[in-house]
Amino acid sequence: MTTNVERLTSRLAALIAMPTHQRLDATSVGDEYACCQALAAWLGEFGPDEIVLQRVPRGDGDPGAYVFARWGTPTLVINAHVDTVPPNSGWTRAPWTPAVDAARVWGLGACDTKSAIACTLEALAQVPAAARQHLGVLFSGDEENHTAVMQAFLASPHAAGIERVIVCEPTARQAGIAHRGIMGYRAQAHGPGGHSSRADATPAPLLDLARLGDALAALARATQSTAACGERTMCFNLGQLTGGVAFNVIPQHGDMVWSVRPPPGFDGAVWAREVAAVVATMPPSVTQACTLDQPPFRAAHTSWLEPVLQRHGVPAVQVDFWTEAAWWAEAGIDAVVIGPGDISAAHAPDESVAIDDLLWFTSLLVGVLNDPR
Repeated sequence: MTTNVERLTSRLAALIAMPTHQRLDATSVGDEYACCQALAAWLGEFGPDEIVLQRVPRGDGDPGAYVFARWGTPTLVINAHVDTVPPNSGWTRAPWTPAVDAARVWGLGACDTKSAIACTLEALAQVPAAARQHLGVLFSGDEENHTAVMQAFLASPHAAGIERVIVCEPTARQAGIAHRGIMGYRAQAHGPGGHSSRADATPAPLLDLARLGDALAALARATQSTAACGERTMCFNLGQLTGGVAFNVIPQHGDMVWSVRPPPGFDGAVWAREVAAVVATMPPSVTQACTLDQPPFRAAHTSWLEPVLQRHGVPAVQVDFWTEAAWWAEAGIDAVVIGPGDISAAHAPDESVAIDDLLWFTSLLVGVLNDPR
């Protein structure tokens, strides 16, 4: 069956027009549940044995949701997230007003990952009913922030029996079989503050935190991956260093936000001890806490997908960005990351996806569903 391009792009356009962004400000937050309701109606066209529409609080407390459709008892799941980041600065278009031209579809979420949702629905339309047996489709929220929705699904009875999952993300026609995790931290320092003429003898919270950041960066550079496959080493980022009121005032308080992206094979317990040892060399007023801990990912088994990947000329790579494949793998479920679009377009102004990529991924999914394994 030939892909219905108009139906595919129209569905993607309709999804873009449903705001599902993480909180932008006090009044602007997307509605994941409304989007999942619409998706439940579309999924119902393909005769699933059950559709589960579930409200789940996002990690920040805002409302979240997922919709899960199953045919029989699923062993394979196709998963894509419904939520998006807030629109970046620099948009020259209205983010939630989709546009379709001869080559691309434009709008917030066009690439990450509403395109994959539209492709999944189109693939379901192209395969016979028998190809949907033992299939699950999960469209889930809160991926762009705390991943609370995914964790709620994996803790539910609906996750029982799932063996394999395709996690949809924009991978530039590659299959992601590994990626780094991400850990976020917040460090603080305090002092009495005062006139900068007394800086030689007064505790300096910002300077202490700057020294801590430099020491942590050195630790990250020295921490090498123990994994195979040429995976990348630890990645350190100092995201914020704030505090103080003027150049001639010693601040009373400093705040530093930093992160690392640990590679597969990373030993979290060793890293925690090494970080604690670095913090212990700082003045006693320096404190630190881990605020985010999302694990690295490496695919356990990919043989079930390799024939389809080979037919489509898709190489297996380590991707640079974090995905919820890590949570699937933590649950003992084989995962591969693949989807239409390129990560360079995700989270960027004037986000878009190539229609050729939509056709490519739809064809790949049809091949997966028609594979008797």
